Amino acid sequence: MADGQASAAWTLDQALALYQLPLMDLLYRAADLHRQHFDPNQVQISTLCSIKTGACPEDCAYCPQSARYRTGLKAEKLMPLDQVLARAASAKANGATRFCMGAAWRSPKEKDLAAVEAMVRGVKALGLEACCTLGMLEPDQAKRLKDAGLDYYNHNLDTSPEYYGEIIGTRVYQERLDTLSAVRDAGMKVCCGGIVGMNETRADRAGLLVALANLPEPPQSVPINQLVRVPGTPLEDAEALDPFEFVRTIAVARLLMPQAMLRLSAGRESMNDELQALCFLAGANSIFYGEMLLTTANPAALRDRALFERLGLQPMASTSG
Repeated sequence: MADGQASAAWTLDQALALYQLPLMDLLYRAADLHRQHFDPNQVQISTLCSIKTGACPEDCAYCPQSARYRTGLKAEKLMPLDQVLARAASAKANGATRFCMGAAWRSPKEKDLAAVEAMVRGVKALGLEACCTLGMLEPDQAKRLKDAGLDYYNHNLDTSPEYYGEIIGTRVYQERLDTLSAVRDAGMKVCCGGIVGMNETRADRAGLLVALANLPEPPQSVPINQLVRVPGTPLEDAEALDPFEFVRTIAVARLLMPQAMLRLSAGRESMNDELQALCFLAGANSIFYGEMLLTTANPAALRDRALFERLGLQPMASTSG
C-alpha cells in the first residue's frame, strides 16, 4: 500500500515492514507525507485537566488512578465548575487551543454528566476547542455531550487487540470500539490512540496502529503515550522502550494516518529535546502543554517554549483536526 493510501485496510505485515525500514528512510517517508498535509513548523497545543481524580474501578495495569493499586494518589471529587473554567482560561492564555477534561470513571453517571455539560459550554464560551475523556459512553450520553458543544471525545484503544488482555481485564476491546462508534454517530471528532512501553512486542505496537488506522474513520486526533512507570502499578518495573523505537512508532503512525493530529502525550517529561525533535520530524504535530497530565508530570511550560524557539516551531493557531 502506498503511504497514506486509504482505499484498503492496512495489514499487520505492511505496518511491520515500515517499522523494519532503515530509520533514515522511515523518517524521510514520514516527513515527506507529513508535509503534504501539514505545515511541519506548526504544532497544536492542548492542555489536559483532571476534573475528577482517582478511585477508578477499572484495573488498567498502567494507571495510578485505579482504586485497585496503592500508588499514593489521593482521590478527589469532581472539580467545581469555576475551578475548571479558571484552568481553561489559564490554558488559553498560555497558547492552548484545545482544553481536555479527564475524569477517572468507568462511565459517567447522570449527575456527573450534567456537570460536565456545563463545563463544556463554559470552555466553548472561552473560544477553546473542548475535549473530554470520561470512560465509556452510551449513544444518548454522546449525543448530550455533542449538544453541549463538545468537539472531541478521547477513548484510547491502549494497545493491540492481541495484547489487550494482558493490560486490562475489566473492560473488553469491543466496549472501547462501541464507545468510539457512539462518538462518531453523535457527530463528534474522535481522539483515540494508545500507550507503548508496556512490555508489548513491536508486533503489538504495529497492531495498535493498524487497529487505529482501520477504524471506520481514522481518528482525527491520535495521542501516542509512552508508559510512565508509576510505583504501585503492575507495570512499575516495565522495561524502558528504546527511544528510536518510539520515534519509529510516531513515523509509522504518520504513514498509516496521514491526516491525523499526532500528539506526544504522557511520557514526554522523560524525553530530551533531541528525541522530541525527531518525533516532530517523524510527523508528531501536537503536544499536551502544562505541568501535569492528569496525575503524571509533564514538561514545564517554559521548557516547551524554549524548545519551540530552538526548533523554530510555532503554536498552531487553531485546528479542526
